[in-house]
Amino acid sequence: MIKPSYTDPLDWIEAADPTRFFLVNKMTYGDLRQNVAVMAGGLVANGVGAGDRVAAQTEKSPEALLLYLDCLWIGAIYMPLNTGYTATEIAYFVADAEPAFFVTDAVLAGLSGAAVARALADPEAQAAMLYTSGTTGKPKGAMIPRRALASNGATLAALWHFTADDVLLHALPVYHVHGLFVATNTVLAAGASMAFLEKFDVDAVFTAMPACSVMMGVPTFYTRLLQHPERLTAAARDMRLFVSGSAPLLAETHAAFSATTGHAILERYGMTETQINTSHPFEGPRLPGTVGLPLPGVDVRITGAVEGIGSIEVRGPNLFTGYWRNPEKTAEDRRDGGWFVTGDLGRFDDDGHLQIVGREKDLIISGGLNIYPKEIESAINALPGILESAVIGVPHADFGEAVVAIVVGDHSDILAALEGKLARFKWPKSIVFVPDLPRNAMGKVQKNLLREQFSLAFD
Repeated sequence: MIKPSYTDPLDWIEAADPTRFFLVNKMTYGDLRQNVAVMAGGLVANGVGAGDRVAAQTEKSPEALLLYLDCLWIGAIYMPLNTGYTATEIAYFVADAEPAFFVTDAVLAGLSGAAVARALADPEAQAAMLYTSGTTGKPKGAMIPRRALASNGATLAALWHFTADDVLLHALPVYHVHGLFVATNTVLAAGASMAFLEKFDVDAVFTAMPACSVMMGVPTFYTRLLQHPERLTAAARDMRLFVSGSAPLLAETHAAFSATTGHAILERYGMTETQINTSHPFEGPRLPGTVGLPLPGVDVRITGAVEGIGSIEVRGPNLFTGYWRNPEKTAEDRRDGGWFVTGDLGRFDDDGHLQIVGREKDLIISGGLNIYPKEIESAINALPGILESAVIGVPHADFGEAVVAIVVGDHSDILAALEGKLARFKWPKSIVFVPDLPRNAMGKVQKNLLREQFSLAFD
């Protein structure tokens, strides 16, 4: 189990058995330490120093994962970007963040230099900046301190009973919190290992699973594995834990997985600004439709409740420090006493388990990725023949939520027109043409009615 004296992710690397694999059959912890020092030297050789932002849009690879640790090593700030972002979207992030260095796959392949000594950094020093598509305005850079990374990693390793003997099946991307921080830091905190897959592929996952003990995924992973029940039953025989997050897991998926494998999927609740806030218990009932109990050291409360449902607010060492160059939004989402307003609506059941019932605004989470409806609406509304549109998320058994665009007007091929303007994961999975949109007395589009009308689109 994790030792509480470890206060920084790099301390975990130093403390691990150097002969144990960090990446199975690819890299030991001893190799990891040396590789990080050498790659960090490459950053230094390119003029990167403590406090500088390092932006990266790279495919998943061991080197892409190490780039995060390289930045920690020299005190730089890591800023991963979704590989699906277009040039237009990347231009916004670069202009807003003003990174000192931008890493592509070509740059990453040659990133090497003289090994540099590890810099000691304050726990409150900023370690990463991840852009989150909020529900109003442009994407915001969430500033994440080392303290939050270390706290969440150590807590999850203990809570989920990780030991150095565990092998995590890692098939997640490494440009968002789930794959980059939750998975990686939990493994590092325990000195455990990862079977590191380049992407989620059903055959590759089934091949790797018998030699693994834990898997972290999004609901899409589990629905696709369930399409092969006999293979899943055999592959999961020696697994001890399956974790799901980043999107809602349907109760049907939970039940089907349990019936097929004998494992109850452990759900947890988190977000870019906070990492993980709550988790199903490791021991005890993992109730479908809930996301468990607050993590040790993390407080969760419901405010402004009506019939038990209200705004979810959290506080704890897992919180970010604020939004980059946006003190107004930072202040808006803070409450006295260190509370952060998540923007989610929820309630506690009689046993203290948190239930997420919706979002105060309209953020869509599809396949574990955040999607901002207004951005899609703006792109569609700019097309010839379109009068207006409303973009909503509806339940989807594979992706958690699917993007649906309800459009007033006429256009021959909206998806073709979005090419190059929006990353493909933001594209609507269904486009419905209607004569008009429902509005309330104030003229505001009633998206709740649209969700009700189109919620069965993907059942």
